[in-house]
Amino acid sequence: MGMQLHLTQADHDLVSAAVAEAEAQTSGEIVTIVARRSDAYHDVGLSWAAAAVFLALALMTAFPQHLRAFLSTLFLDWEHELADWKLMTGLLGLLILKFLIVRYVLAIMPLRMALTPRATKARRVRRRAILLFRSAVEARTHGRTGVLLYLSLDEHRAELVADRAINDKVTPEMWGEAMAALIEAIREGRPGEGLAAEVRQVGAILATHFPRAQGDTNELPDRLIEL
Repeated sequence: MGMQLHLTQADHDLVSAAVAEAEAQTSGEIVTIVARRSDAYHDVGLSWAAAAVFLALALMTAFPQHLRAFLSTLFLDWEHELADWKLMTGLLGLLILKFLIVRYVLAIMPLRMALTPRATKARRVRRRAILLFRSAVEARTHGRTGVLLYLSLDEHRAELVADRAINDKVTPEMWGEAMAALIEAIREGRPGEGLAAEVRQVGAILATHFPRAQGDTNELPDRLIEL
């Protein structure tokens, strides 16, 4: 199911110091946010439970004699052909039981995360990053030079979302090396170090296009925000 990542106080201090260091060279503002996960994925559990029901129904349809034999034993009806109402009642009960078992087994979060498709995780993390950017970063700097670095721990995924002025000058490909360093650190269980390294590389890119101006003020928090 994969290792569960955690951030220590040392990680917080490391990332916050990296943000302050990076912003000393640029008028850009870097905001770092870490969340345990980006979604509860309740719909994933429901989808697996529904799939289990359809699979069970398909098997019962393919092997009706086994279903009848099992229900006859269950209803203690060995001498006569199973009545239709007993057959349908038993079938309904078995399907409901199957649904509930899978649904409540997948209430275990690590298991639900393991069974969530990677593409679904990627979409949910990206969506959460954009929502956080809009509420905490977008248009909150004088020159529209804010960047959000968002890390979602349980999904082992990170996103970078930049303000309009930055997107006009920096292509997504230019962030690739910084994101690659973070992903590699996440895989090795070093999220704090990876995030700090990404901050430094993002700061270097911003300093090239948005060097720190005279009298520039700090407009957004430097500290690592953990949700």
